[in-house]
Amino acid sequence: MKVLKFGGSSVGHPDRIRGIVDILKKYYASGDHFTVVFSAFGGVTDSLIEMSTLAAQGEDRYGQLFDAFADRHQEAIESLLTNDALRRETAQQMRRSHEVLKNLLYGIFLVREASPRTMDYVLSFGERSSAYIISQKLVEAGVPAEFLDARRIIKTDKTFGNGKVNFEKTYQKIRELYSEHPKVQVVTGFISSAKGGLTTTLGRGGSDYTASLIAAGLDADSIEIWTDVSGVLTADPRRVKKAFTIPKMTYAEAMEMSHFGAKVIYPPTLMPALQKRIPLYIKNTFEPEFEGTKVSEESNPEGAAVRGISSINNVALCTVSGTGMFGVPGIAGRIFGSLATAGINVILITQGSSEHAISFAVQPNAADAAKAAVEEAFTFEIERGVVNAVKVERELSVVAIIGENMRYQPGISGRLFRALGKNGINAVAIAQGSSELNVSVVIAKEDETKALNSLHEAFFLSDHKTLHLFIVGVGLIGGTLLGQIREQNEYLRERRGMEVKVVGLANSKKMLFDADGIDLENWRATLENAETEIDLAVFVGRMRDLNLSNSIFVDNTANSKIASYYETILDESISISTPNKIATSSGYLQYQRLKNIADKRGVQFRYETNVGAGLPVISTLRDLIDSGDRINKIEGVLSGSLSFIFNSMNGSRPFAEIVREAREKGFTEPDPRVDLSGKDVARKILILARETGVALDAEDITLNGFLPDGAMEARSVDDFFGVLESEAAYFDGLYRQADQEGKVLRMVATLEGEKASVGIQAVGTDNPFFTLSGSDNMIVFYTDRYSSRPLVVRGPGAGAEVTAAGVFAEIIQIGTLS
Repeated sequence: MKVLKFGGSSVGHPDRIRGIVDILKKYYASGDHFTVVFSAFGGVTDSLIEMSTLAAQGEDRYGQLFDAFADRHQEAIESLLTNDALRRETAQQMRRSHEVLKNLLYGIFLVREASPRTMDYVLSFGERSSAYIISQKLVEAGVPAEFLDARRIIKTDKTFGNGKVNFEKTYQKIRELYSEHPKVQVVTGFISSAKGGLTTTLGRGGSDYTASLIAAGLDADSIEIWTDVSGVLTADPRRVKKAFTIPKMTYAEAMEMSHFGAKVIYPPTLMPALQKRIPLYIKNTFEPEFEGTKVSEESNPEGAAVRGISSINNVALCTVSGTGMFGVPGIAGRIFGSLATAGINVILITQGSSEHAISFAVQPNAADAAKAAVEEAFTFEIERGVVNAVKVERELSVVAIIGENMRYQPGISGRLFRALGKNGINAVAIAQGSSELNVSVVIAKEDETKALNSLHEAFFLSDHKTLHLFIVGVGLIGGTLLGQIREQNEYLRERRGMEVKVVGLANSKKMLFDADGIDLENWRATLENAETEIDLAVFVGRMRDLNLSNSIFVDNTANSKIASYYETILDESISISTPNKIATSSGYLQYQRLKNIADKRGVQFRYETNVGAGLPVISTLRDLIDSGDRINKIEGVLSGSLSFIFNSMNGSRPFAEIVREAREKGFTEPDPRVDLSGKDVARKILILARETGVALDAEDITLNGFLPDGAMEARSVDDFFGVLESEAAYFDGLYRQADQEGKVLRMVATLEGEKASVGIQAVGTDNPFFTLSGSDNMIVFYTDRYSSRPLVVRGPGAGAEVTAAGVFAEIIQIGTLS
């Protein structure tokens, strides 16, 4: 015998009921013996509660809800039943039943009261209506079915709303009825009866409980709970998009998952099945061929350590502490005895070995009562000052990893706390039983979704990681970066187990967000059509509020205002990758502060492209230092734009024309004075100096400019080009003088000891910089290890492609380390 149960979502519409009938016809045709339990149609129970509440309040609007209730069931009959005689019989029976309900509601309206006893009777009409209609449909479909009102077989006490089952009497009634009725019994879920035939209900998850009781009474082969999800999932799919079905789990694991909010299973449901060792299957009505989840006593020590991750959304944490608790026996007994007397359920308990404090989690609405109960129990100690007033912390959640095999594998807790720490999630309290079936962590409620995703990735997708990018600046570099991500994402998924999602995007006018990922095929049009105007404070706030795991902020601008938010962003445990040099070349104390915040928060602050675009300059320098080498001197041509300009000076074209070309190619800033002044190069050598440990500020750099008087003071870019054109002879003279000596001009930055300088130099064939071409940069490291022959890094130092590629590489590195 199999016991099948279908929930409200499965019977919410006639089309769904027809699908269930098809499933049951297959079971019948295959020769299976089964009985089936049904909940009320989806939403009906809530409607019955609402109409009863309105009637009790004297609101005659309850009649409209009743009419909708009656019409819905009559419409279901019309839609489902094609046999005229059967349809008339069913409709007439429903009208008689609903007339009783109508009179009952009118009685509630007259006396202005809906007692628990009356409510149980009202609610019974939901299951009685659905099960009867479906039983008639099965008969029409050729399945010899029979309607069974569960009040005939499930017996409880008179605890209305949550009847306590008399198991002995119930099992006897079940066996007797089924032995006398060989047809397929179509049973009402949720409802039962007490002595005298009074209608009771079985409480939350009552229809599942009905199925479990029938299975236990019949010693059934299995129970199948048919719902709208494909079994028990590794996490809540509404919070964790990549949650997947757990094929098998033990009763203990299922109990833990249900305690922590897995809505497809309710703890009372499992008890009769557990006692009789009856396997339980969770299946999807809308994917009947999918195997779903099997819950049984089978345990596989070689299986996955963690079966699932679950959470309790909202809890309050109460802490009792004080010097008067050290070594005093009975403290815990007094605390929890007072809570039991007050009828308060404790969700989680944690106590340090010092016995200085005991913390326990309760439902938020019970926190004040818990505080009052415990403080009353410890009135004497609190007055003496040896026990403190109970501390209550609110807006918290409990996240738990669950699995019987955790006891066999070391390092599980370490992986849990590492995943939380990497994403900036603080553990307020921790609880772990000696069986190691469950490790629970109390965290801030706002971090719950982030924690669930972080832990799911750590335990179930350790070979797969999702990076969430927030990108500001979509010009040449930003737009190129988005194109590179779009083209490379499939490779990263398949070969690196890494998915890059752009979830936030902004330009100088608009911003948009999509936690599921912005479509990179149409990002430009989507951003242009976005309704939200750019506001950096709002952008940063939205990053924080989305609270996604593995978040990275990418600043592709040269904007000082954006850089001013770096500290806030890092403090929110969000990594940063940027070609923007403003933050790293600002005051040394601010530079140190940003680095230290990143270290404390366990996130990355990366700016490789600050110095050499796509060249590995900073990473090479760090590798040298970390491996114990000593830096003696650094020389570099650090500007791709200036490199292009000086490499293009051959005496055949005016200097102004060459600068215009560099600007048109995107090598220079929109205002070329930023490059030609040497200030940008000075920032780069400053950054390298700081990376070596030299505490320099911008004013410590000796900057030897080469532009003629008046160039930097020009009122506009056009005026600046006018100055360059009028000074053509000056620039030509610089070139001729170097050329006559067989040399070329280079803007060279130098760091030696604690002194740094930038200036134009004429270099000969014996100098590494002589051979530079195009927009190449070159950085030369003179170290203890590289003394006779320096270490040289050379390559393109400007251009959107290489700079974007450098940022992209940095994003991947951050993802690898997070």
